[in-house]
Amino acid sequence: MNNDISAYLKQLKTELSGSDPATVQDALSDAEEYLRSGVSQILRDTPDLSENAALQRVVEEYGTPAEVAGAYREIESRVPPTLAPKSQTNGRSGAGRFFGVFTDPRAYASLLYMTFALATGIFYFTWVTTGLSLSAGLIVLIIGLPFFALFLLSVRGIALVEGRIVEALLGVRMPRRPMFTKKHPRLWERFKALFMDSRSWFAMIYMVVQLPLGIFYFTLVVVMLALGMTGIALPVLQYGFGFPVAQIDGAEYYAPGWLVPLFVIVGILWLIATMHLAKFVGRCHGRFAKAMLVRE
Repeated sequence: MNNDISAYLKQLKTELSGSDPATVQDALSDAEEYLRSGVSQILRDTPDLSENAALQRVVEEYGTPAEVAGAYREIESRVPPTLAPKSQTNGRSGAGRFFGVFTDPRAYASLLYMTFALATGIFYFTWVTTGLSLSAGLIVLIIGLPFFALFLLSVRGIALVEGRIVEALLGVRMPRRPMFTKKHPRLWERFKALFMDSRSWFAMIYMVVQLPLGIFYFTLVVVMLALGMTGIALPVLQYGFGFPVAQIDGAEYYAPGWLVPLFVIVGILWLIATMHLAKFVGRCHGRFAKAMLVRE
């Protein structure tokens, strides 16, 4: 039966060739779970039935690989990620696209993700390092193996949640369902399946790398926004509150009146560039997340 199900999954993957890898992963996971669960249920109800016959019944209900692939393509065409980049430019000029970034929700969503990436990075890094340390310390005890298995499951769960955050804020299609894991009767077999699965280790690497990335993203957002807002607010800061442009060795320096409007213009352009930079970083991080968290 395992070979038959594997052949079905291989054919389904072939039928989905060219589709988004996250779509392929969801389709394969759903198909494997449905087929294995369906066959097990039929064999419990009718023990005299052969496994191949049971599988045939399930396939008749679920659909052929071509039919399933067509259904997934239809769903994907109707339910794309909310903030997925649009292929059309809506006929806007270059200047319109440059200044219109303030009306682009993807820019704000990317800024939000970069701002909170520090918090998630700290949590992910702490979770992985603590989990691996405790697993290494408990491995000699009877609870060591179950604890490590639970830790690997938690990593897979966190990776799924991170994928949903990436899709919601960065508009990159990520897996929407947990990967199907074969339910082995023995604890050792379950642990071996989790341990040998590359998805567990790629997810851990992603979670560890998220900390330095989060620090970089958060610092970049704060510095860029602070510089832009300072330029825009310079007239209020200088003439309303008496704040100098610079203070060196106790000496205060103020911008001449003719230069103040230039500071404001530069500040506005700086904020526009910041929004475009946030979109670019969001696209890059989305591709990185897909490469690390999506495995077919």
